[in-house]
Amino acid sequence: MNAELSADLEQFVEAQVRSGRFSTRAEVITAAVTLLRQQDEAEEARVVEGIRQGLEDMRAGRTQPLAEAFADIRRDLNLPARA
Repeated sequence: MNAELSADLEQFVEAQVRSGRFSTRAEVITAAVTLLRQQDEAEEARVVEGIRQGLEDMRAGRTQPLAEAFADIRRDLNLPARA
């Protein structure tokens, strides 16, 4: 696989190899993609946990009317109240 990098990323990759932290450019790219995959997996796990917690809250009766939930969201996001 070939990938084109911007000049600044290319310089970064080369600097990582020169530093001795990585032996090859491919090792730098592999480490970067591995980190991205780990971040994606962690984010997915956070989303799934949030959904799980929300479902548990529903089963336990910890809910609020939809109008109140939207009002809370508007307040949290500093949006105007609905007329």
